[in-house]
Amino acid sequence: MPNDIFSALADPTRRRILDMLADIEELPASQIHEQFQVSPQAISKHLKILLEAKLIIVEKRAQQRMYRINTSTMLAFEDWSRNMRQRWSRRLDTFEAVMKAEMAKAATTPTDPEES
Repeated sequence: MPNDIFSALADPTRRRILDMLADIEELPASQIHEQFQVSPQAISKHLKILLEAKLIIVEKRAQQRMYRINTSTMLAFEDWSRNMRQRWSRRLDTFEAVMKAEMAKAATTPTDPEES
């Protein structure tokens, strides 16, 4: 059973559950289920995967389980994502500079007519 963030986010149903929780803050499983054309057991499995990935938390209130986004996990994931984006931006900027230098070098190097 997947329990990492990427596996949990790979499924469109789980992403939609997270979208719902982002909009409404917290919901019981019954209200989450009402938004889908699948069985309550299927939604329960999706919630379990999101819980194992620590993307959501659950709080028991009387007879209901209230689900909400785990903001600390989401913030940590956002920080990681931002760091990766910055790393790749730097790498691509370096690659672009090298390519420009190579193109400029090629443009100024005379071609030898005997080599053609």
